[in-house]
Amino acid sequence: MTDARPMKFELNWLLAEAQRRSGDLCDFGAASFRPALQALLTALNDEARLSDTGRQILGERIIELLKNRLVIEEYYRNFPQIEEERIEQPIIIVGLPRTGTTLLQRILGCDARLYPLYWWETRFPAPLAVVPPGQVDPRIGLARAEVAAMLAAMPRLKAIHPLDAEAPDEEGMLLEHSFRAFFDAYADIPGYTAWLWNNDQTPAYEYLKRMLKFLQWQKRQRGETASLGRWVLKTPYHLRQMAVLFKVFADARLIQTHRDPLQTIPSIASFSETLWRIYGRDVDARRAGEQWSAILARSMRETMAWRDQQGAGRCLDIWFSDTLDRPLAVVQQIYDFAGLSLPEGIQEHMQVYLQQNRRDQRPLHEYTLAHYGLSAAQIADDFADYRQRYILARQD
Repeated sequence: MTDARPMKFELNWLLAEAQRRSGDLCDFGAASFRPALQALLTALNDEARLSDTGRQILGERIIELLKNRLVIEEYYRNFPQIEEERIEQPIIIVGLPRTGTTLLQRILGCDARLYPLYWWETRFPAPLAVVPPGQVDPRIGLARAEVAAMLAAMPRLKAIHPLDAEAPDEEGMLLEHSFRAFFDAYADIPGYTAWLWNNDQTPAYEYLKRMLKFLQWQKRQRGETASLGRWVLKTPYHLRQMAVLFKVFADARLIQTHRDPLQTIPSIASFSETLWRIYGRDVDARRAGEQWSAILARSMRETMAWRDQQGAGRCLDIWFSDTLDRPLAVVQQIYDFAGLSLPEGIQEHMQVYLQQNRRDQRPLHEYTLAHYGLSAAQIADDFADYRQRYILARQD
């Protein structure tokens, strides 16, 4: 191996560099990540039109993910009791982006009896050092600095997603460690998107469970016991793999949020364009609209088909307007569905959170359909079955 970074992403160089930075650890865990990583690298090399800065950032991220895998496996080797951790009856929130999933996750995160997944944990799942009791984990400081830098570089993010290093956030960055995740949110890589649809995603969810066990063990070491022992998770990515999600997390309690795609898809396209501009050059906003409308329309069709096979009672449906208008009533619905009590004291904590985190405290997210090559007629057609079942039927 040479120290010089290749002009294109090369699997063997990235693996070797991750090993070097880990102190020559050698166990990456299950080898199922390798074909996924190769598919990603091929798409980044051939399709992505990355800028030099984007290539550098993504290269560092891939090395970091690989190094995390090495460190995680070393922890499992040194502390075999991690394997005994149980991930039971997680509450998993899914829905199109911009449908209130983050708000619901963070409201539920006010309940200390449940395990939240903080942004700093999903960003830095592997410890950087042994932290003595009572001291702040250095990962928190790194996460704060990174969030501040992201918001300074791309102020539009403030209007799109309420980034907060110490608030609950989605497990998407954990899924990235399997290299079966939403990397197509970072660049226009349709070959990789097709690879995801055409290959079994079970390894991604099995590794997600392995990482949650590791994080749960770390929480216990810090004295965060969460008396109910249940996680609150969420990511729109699960819509792409509902059958696999429940194959691995068979006892999950699923919450699906709903909002008219006419209101959400243009916003998602804007988010995607924002991310693509971080990493790429000559970004085509129309491609962002086309790509993400197609991905999410297929995701919703497959989710609906899966739910039809499961029958009633497997999932609780929540509408975005209800989350905004009567959030605590919606939370009570979720607790009833999950078989949990909701003490008055916890409701008070949730109410304080809602008062301190009103949407009107953030800038407006502005966009137009035409900028993304979208039209109301096309979105209505792409999501026709979904809108008929969950949006139009409720308006009748």
